[in-house]
Amino acid sequence: MPSEFRSFPIPPLVLEGIDQLGFQSCTPIQRETLPLTLAGRDVAGQAQTGTGKTAAFLIALFTRLLTKPAQPESKRSSPRAIVIAPTRELVVQIYEEAKAIGGAAGFSFLAVYGGIDYEKQRTELSEGTDILIGTPGRLIDYFKQKIYDLRRVDVLVIDEADRMFDMGFIADLRYLLRRLPPYKQRQSMLFSATLSFRVMEMAYEHMNNPVKVVVTPEQMTAEKIDQVLFHVERKRKLSLLLGLLKRESWERILIFVNTKYQGETLASRLTEQGLPAKAITGDLPQKKRLRFLEQFKGNEVKILVATDVASRGLHIDGVDLVVNYDFPQDREAYVHRIGRTARAGAAGKAISLADEEYVMSLEEVEDYIDQKIPVEWPEDDLFVELKKVPRLTPQKSKPTQNNKSQGRNKPSRTSNSTSRPGRPSLKKEQ
Repeated sequence: MPSEFRSFPIPPLVLEGIDQLGFQSCTPIQRETLPLTLAGRDVAGQAQTGTGKTAAFLIALFTRLLTKPAQPESKRSSPRAIVIAPTRELVVQIYEEAKAIGGAAGFSFLAVYGGIDYEKQRTELSEGTDILIGTPGRLIDYFKQKIYDLRRVDVLVIDEADRMFDMGFIADLRYLLRRLPPYKQRQSMLFSATLSFRVMEMAYEHMNNPVKVVVTPEQMTAEKIDQVLFHVERKRKLSLLLGLLKRESWERILIFVNTKYQGETLASRLTEQGLPAKAITGDLPQKKRLRFLEQFKGNEVKILVATDVASRGLHIDGVDLVVNYDFPQDREAYVHRIGRTARAGAAGKAISLADEEYVMSLEEVEDYIDQKIPVEWPEDDLFVELKKVPRLTPQKSKPTQNNKSQGRNKPSRTSNSTSRPGRPSLKKEQ
């Protein structure tokens, strides 16, 4: 089977974008799906994160739009292709990659998602776009306002379909699918880390006899990820983390935690220890979230602490170390977290710290990935003593002269007065 992009019937304008990104050889999911999608077939593809799924469907999408005449324009804005993704981060990543691959072809792109630029996105969508990329909620919001319609859609892409189910988006997704042109009049592609029964049920309902393509390596996790596990007491985790960051070679590090509170706390404590870090959590305002991600991508911030909200759709090249500061409680979360490193064939390392609170999920994770995570027992010198950080404590106000005198002349227990400082005096009736 061909392994070079130029061996496929891809239009020159799309090949130009591929060349600009430096892509030459296809990844397994691209090699398996492109012969089908370039021929117009519907595909339901399964592959682990970081294996080139985004480029696989974008290449097919652009090829379809370049070789098939556009349908007549409608009164309202109507995109020629729609890509639906579960998270804002994934929408932004797809948008950026779409511009890089399809920019030379002259297509217009628009990303719509919650938390930022509501009116701006609304205005841009009303003016029209070729490729619309968005989260289900924002897409439905504008659709119900009749800002755009779906009658001209010729290509549908559903990315991270299993995550749609996990996040409760399936009703929204079905709402949009029912309003698209009939499945025989469009090409549909669905990609997912797992093709469960419920995902395939939706695929067969809304797609045109999709071909199921499963690219599964011998192990669930990327082969070039060096995995290691440390058993450690919870109270010593930060000390061990500092020792590991001192020992390992890294340029950018992504640290995962299980709760929003832990994320904010850990980022703050790392910063106090001389390792500036930022935390992204579920309720972080979108503008701040995007700013932190841009700072991380641009190497302004070297350490990013994240909850699982960022473990999918976070496409950042050059993350050479991932740390599970809190061991994940969901088996698939482990695969998605460590998949943030060793992307596109690069090497990477994933370190997990298993404490007494979260170690119970270790057996389930190892059964899922069908391998034992190598254990390393830390020597005492790997634990770094924490720097003492001065804490500001409120100073007690000095008593005033009046207070001093009140202190020296306390009323006797036999006094008829029950007055206290700051309260009115009450006298017994004679």
